[in-house]
Amino acid sequence: MHTSAVARAAGVLLGLEAAGLFVVVALQIAALSGGDAASIDSSVALIVLTAIGAVALAAFGVAVWRGQSWGRSGGIVAQVLILAIALGAVTGAYAHPLTGLALAVPAVVVLVLLILAARRARPDRDAGDEASR
Repeated sequence: MHTSAVARAAGVLLGLEAAGLFVVVALQIAALSGGDAASIDSSVALIVLTAIGAVALAAFGVAVWRGQSWGRSGGIVAQVLILAIALGAVTGAYAHPLTGLALAVPAVVVLVLLILAARRARPDRDAGDEASR
């Protein structure tokens, strides 16, 4: 199956998001080993969950690159979750608007690319109907 440039760009960006999460995992491991963790159990759980998220984003990126629809679906869900985290970062008592913006802008770009890739991957149903007439 031939994938479009939009799908390939979305796959690359999903891969970069996965790489960013792997960096977060490394920082979490460094903080845990440096004794910066208040709760070891919570820290280990957070590291495991972050690593699972990074592996999932990497898998979505590869799938989108290959033109598989499950990768686009998973990538869209991941971007919506990232946008929810960005919203949480800009609101509340400890709001960090720049952090929220740094999370939201790439998520919106990837979300738009994934939606465009899904639209391009959809077979043209009208052409099929005309051919059968």
